Amino acid sequence: MPFQILINLLIAFLWVTLQDDWSLPTFTLGYLLGLAIVFLLRRFFNEKFYLHRVWAIFVLFLIFLWELIHSTIVVTGQILRPKLNITPGVFKLETELESNWEITTLALLFMLTPGSVVIEVSPDRRTFYMHAMDIPISSDMVLASHVRFEKAIMEVTR
Repeated sequence: MPFQILINLLIAFLWVTLQDDWSLPTFTLGYLLGLAIVFLLRRFFNEKFYLHRVWAIFVLFLIFLWELIHSTIVVTGQILRPKLNITPGVFKLETELESNWEITTLALLFMLTPGSVVIEVSPDRRTFYMHAMDIPISSDMVLASHVRFEKAIMEVTR
C-alpha cells in the first residue's frame, strides 16, 4: 500500500512539474491521473489496490461513530434515570483477531465507547475480559458491536 501511494504522489508531482502550474487543481488532476494509472497497473502489485484499504478505514470509522453515538445515548439514559438501577459486572469476549495491531485496535474501540472497559487480554490473545456498566444492556451492545468491529478491522488489515 505505501508503495502505491508513493507512486501515485510521484505521478501527481510529475504532472504538476510538467504543467508548470503549482496550484491545487493541477495537483488534484495529477493525483487523479496517477490514481487511474495505479489502478490500471494494480495487477503488478502484490497487494490490493490501496483505495480499497482507505475505504475500509473510512467504513471502520463510520461504524465506530455509530457505536459511539448509540452507546452514549444508552449510557446517558441510564445515568439520567431518577433511580440508578444498573448491574455492573465482568464478562468475557472471544475474538478471532490475530495480530497485535488488530487486537489493540479492537480493545481501543471498546474502551472508547461508553459503558464498557477492557480489563485484560488473555495471554493467548483470544479472550477479552471486560467490565460493563450494566450487564444485560452494555454486554449485549458490546457483543453486537463486536462482530461489526471485527469484520471492519479484518477488512483494513487483511
